[in-house]
Amino acid sequence: MKFSALLLALLFCSTAIAERPNILLLMAEDMSSRVGAFGDDVAVTPNLDQLADEGVRYTNVFTTAGVCAPSRAAMVLGMHQISTGAQHMRTSSRPEGGYWALPPEEVKAFPELMRQAGYYTYTDSKLDYQFSTAFAGSGPFTIWNAEGVTERGWSKRAGDQPFFGWRNFLVSHESGVFSPIGSFPHSLTHFLMQFYRWRQLGSVEEAVLPDDVTVPPYYPDTETVRVDLARHYNNIAAMDRQVGDILDKLEEDGLADSTIVIWTTDHGDGLPRAKRELYDSGIRVPMIVRWPEKFRPAGVAPGSVDERLVSAVDFAPTILGLAGTALPDYLHGESFLTSTRSFILASRDRIDEIPDRQRAIADGQFKYIRSWHPDLAQGHPLNFRDNIDMVREMRTMFEAGELDEVQAGWFLPVGEERLFDVTIDPHEINNLAADPAYAEDLARMRRALDEQLSRIDDLSEIPEAELVARFNTFPEQPVTEPPETNISECRLYLEPVTTGSSLAWRQPTGGEEQAEEWHLYTGPVDICDLDQVEIRAVRYGWQASEAVLVSEQ
Repeated sequence: MKFSALLLALLFCSTAIAERPNILLLMAEDMSSRVGAFGDDVAVTPNLDQLADEGVRYTNVFTTAGVCAPSRAAMVLGMHQISTGAQHMRTSSRPEGGYWALPPEEVKAFPELMRQAGYYTYTDSKLDYQFSTAFAGSGPFTIWNAEGVTERGWSKRAGDQPFFGWRNFLVSHESGVFSPIGSFPHSLTHFLMQFYRWRQLGSVEEAVLPDDVTVPPYYPDTETVRVDLARHYNNIAAMDRQVGDILDKLEEDGLADSTIVIWTTDHGDGLPRAKRELYDSGIRVPMIVRWPEKFRPAGVAPGSVDERLVSAVDFAPTILGLAGTALPDYLHGESFLTSTRSFILASRDRIDEIPDRQRAIADGQFKYIRSWHPDLAQGHPLNFRDNIDMVREMRTMFEAGELDEVQAGWFLPVGEERLFDVTIDPHEINNLAADPAYAEDLARMRRALDEQLSRIDDLSEIPEAELVARFNTFPEQPVTEPPETNISECRLYLEPVTTGSSLAWRQPTGGEEQAEEWHLYTGPVDICDLDQVEIRAVRYGWQASEAVLVSEQ
């Protein structure tokens, strides 16, 4: 067990053994700190503001990528995506043919580790781990007790079993900034995303008007830009109402006093020069943690602010530690409750149809970004992103010479190195890499990046095609072998045949719809009173095995 987990165990020793906390992770999509409690006067977020008053605001939290699938892969595994082959956006829709990332065989998603420790785990319809598609039912079936759950996911657990829930909020996603009709038929994707959004959410109330917003200096101040920014704020307001609804249900069911609530986002704003980028607008995210009194760590006060550096790879060790679960050695992060980290690391690789490779490191004052494609402009055409009206308008204005130097920068090559002092340049528009006055800072950040990358295995050192061949999950996923069985004195023992596979069992009760949910295999199963048991296995990145029936006779 790592030191941080041991310290947490000591902090909670009086209650954690007798009662473990429920943990609810609420994750908005595609938004930066556009929350009233984080100082944004435009945001309409009363529920998050109240949550912040009752909890702790973390103001220096960074995701490991500025885009969803690589970022979520890092979160769920607790490892940087560049070390697990999950760095390219997106594996399943690679232009040359989709594939599945293949994490090291010993690596398990942290919700599965919580299941092993006795937690009931559930999520909604969003996965997007790179060894799954974006949607429920496409990933390893052993990670969650239940997927596709939207209302009171905790209600299916057994008795007082502690739960871990991960809820996502589509309403703040980049696609919500697409104009309802104005840019159709720019792409079929535009229509499909808007139709899905309408079916799920209906219309969104206009709490923020275009004249209300503040336009960052890297955008032109046009009506189109203001309309898109206002639409983003209104989507955030809708997300806030959804968060409030979940918190109300938690209170109604008498669970607020036993549930640690963590609210954050999967990366920065779903806007140009934010999403997909390594600027703070793409990777710096807000986070709120609300503690029930009996689980609140010593010295933590409601309404307080924590300014320490936090990386998204810290979520797994923190949550596992809160659950009293030992931490596996492969985790890249540490508990953000006890962390003293000096740097955060983030990465950008292929973005949809555009190959790229960038690495960033930040220490709270300086951000250093290194690019392996220095001639690539980040404002390049990109099919999905170009559904946003302001993206197309900005590109048209750039080509007509109508943008100022700062605004035009997004459409120019990035160069090999960028260095920003974010304390005096929060928008990261003044590149200091060539300034002799910052030579020592540049050298220090270069060394820091090299040291951080040396700690982990950066699989982008090899071309993606070679990585795909190594994984051997394209054009078809390999199939996991069913586990071996041994029955002794009514005890069923399972052993993996496919190395690294997770094992599960259930009692069949007359067809798939009536069958029990799969139980994660953590030790021998007493089958004396069971006529038959189904067993199954899955290696992350592979297809699950067929279900095999076994019986005591």
